[in-house]
Amino acid sequence: MLKLFKINLPHTSIRLNLIVVCEIILLLFLSLTVLFYFSRQALKEEAFKDAEEKLEGTVQHIDNILMSVEQTAFNVYFDMQGHLNEPDRMTDYCREIIENNPYVSGCAIAFVPYYYKGQELFMTYVHKKGHEAGESTLTIANTFGSKPYTQQEWYTTPMKTGHASWTDPLAEEQDEGVTLSFCLPIYQRDKDLETRSEKIIIGVLAVDVPVSLVSQAILSIKPFPHSYSVLLGHNGSFIVHPDEQKLIKQETVFDLQQSDDTQSVREAAEAMLSGQTGRKTFHKDNEDWYIFYKPFQRSWATEAAKLGTNELGIPMDKLGWSVGLVYLEDDIVGEYNHLVFLVLLITVGGVLLFFLLCRIVIRRQMKPLRMLTWSAQRIVDGFYYEEVPRTDREDEIGQLQNRFLQMQLSLASKSVELKQMTATMTQRSEDLKRAVGQAKGSDRMKTAFLNYMTTQMIVPSDLIEHSVTKLSNNYQDLSSAEAEYEVEVIKKQSEIILDLLDHMIEALEIEKEEDRKEVAHE
Repeated sequence: MLKLFKINLPHTSIRLNLIVVCEIILLLFLSLTVLFYFSRQALKEEAFKDAEEKLEGTVQHIDNILMSVEQTAFNVYFDMQGHLNEPDRMTDYCREIIENNPYVSGCAIAFVPYYYKGQELFMTYVHKKGHEAGESTLTIANTFGSKPYTQQEWYTTPMKTGHASWTDPLAEEQDEGVTLSFCLPIYQRDKDLETRSEKIIIGVLAVDVPVSLVSQAILSIKPFPHSYSVLLGHNGSFIVHPDEQKLIKQETVFDLQQSDDTQSVREAAEAMLSGQTGRKTFHKDNEDWYIFYKPFQRSWATEAAKLGTNELGIPMDKLGWSVGLVYLEDDIVGEYNHLVFLVLLITVGGVLLFFLLCRIVIRRQMKPLRMLTWSAQRIVDGFYYEEVPRTDREDEIGQLQNRFLQMQLSLASKSVELKQMTATMTQRSEDLKRAVGQAKGSDRMKTAFLNYMTTQMIVPSDLIEHSVTKLSNNYQDLSSAEAEYEVEVIKKQSEIILDLLDHMIEALEIEKEEDRKEVAHE
C-alpha cells in the first residue's frame, strides 16, 4: 500500500489523505462486497421461497376453480339421474349450471343416438355471451360447432374412456373463444340395468370454462409487476398465459420460433411437461427470467368430487398439466440493485466528504509543521531571533515545536556569543595589525638608526685605522709630536665612537622598557 504512494506529491498532507482514504476504501470495498453477496443470496432465497409459496397458491387457486366447476356439475349430475327420461329438463340443468357458477360460459348435455325414441341425436346447449355481471345473456341451441357432436372431442373422449376428464383448450369447435371443457359421462341408472355390475354410458355432460376467464383469474395474482403464471396442457398448449393471442390461436410452447432465447424457454417447458418440480432460468427479450414450476395436482377437498371419484371411478388427479410462475429477475433483485447503487453513491459521497474532512483535519494538524518549516527557512536566511510560539500540545508535533523553540533560543544565544567573539577577535586583529605596523615602523626606525650610527662611525673608524696604520708603519720615523698627534686623533675618534655606542645602548634600553610596559598592559 505504501509503495503506491512513493511518488513526488507536493504535500505530506495529501499523501496522508490518500493513504487514509485508500485504506478506508479498501475496508469498505471488502465489507460491502461481503455484505452485498450474502444479502443478495438471502434475498434470492427469500424470493425463491416466496415464489414457491405463490406457486403453491396458484395451483390451489386453479384447483379451486376446477373444483367449483366440478362440484356444480356433480350436483346437477346426481339430480339428473332421476330425470334422464325427461328431455325437456336437460335445458334447465344446463341453465342451472351456468347460473350457479361464474366461471362457466356454456353447458351441453348430449345423449347417444336414439336414446330418446324418434330422435336420432339429442343435444341441448346453453351458453352465455359476455362474462361481466349485468351484460351476459343466455342462448339456447340444439347444435354445437360445424360437425355433429358425436364427432367432437368433448363427447368422444368420455364415451371412450368412461371417465370424467378435462379437455385441453378447444377452439375449432367453439363459437366464441377458447375453452376448457369438463366432460362427465352420463351412466344409465342402476334400476334400469339388468345387473348392477353392468354400467352403460348413455350421454355426456360437458361444462365449458373460458380459458381467458381462468387466465384472468390466475393472472390477477401478481407478486411482482412483471411476474405472471402459465398453465400448460399435456401437449404444451397454453391454458393460462398473459398473451391472449397465444390462447386464441391455441399456440403451444413448441410453436415458438427457434432462437437463442427460445431454446432456454423450450428447456424449461420440457422440464414442466415431464412432470418435474423445480426452477430454471431463461433469457427472453434481452432479460433474465426465472420460472418456478410443478405438476398440477388435484387436492380433493369437496365431498362431491370424492363421491364422483368413488362412484364413477374418475381419475381427474392426473390431468398432465403443469403450472409455472414466471419472475423477471429485475423484479426480484431490482430494488436490491437500486439499493446497491444508492449505497455505492452514498459511499462515494461519504468517501469524498471523509477526504475533505481528513484534508481539513490533517492540514490543521500539519500547521505547526508548516510553521516550523517556515521558521527553519528564516533561520537559514539568518533571522535567528524570530521565536516560534510555545504550544501546550503534548503530542509528537507539540514536542517537536517546543524542542524547535529551545533549539532556536539556544541557537540565538550561541549566535550572540559568536558575534561577541567575532567582535573581540576583530578588535584584537586590528590591534595586532597596529602592533605589527608599529613593530614594522620600529624596525625601520631601528634600521635607520643603526644605519645612521654605523654611518657616523665610518669616519672615526677610518681616521683611527689611518692613525694606527701610520704609527705602526712609520713609528721610527715619526717625531714625538707627530706620534702624539696621531695618538690624540685615535683617542678623539675613539671617544666619538664610544659616544655613538652609548646612544645606541640607551635607545635599546628605552625600547626594551616600552616592550615590557606593553606586555604588562596586555
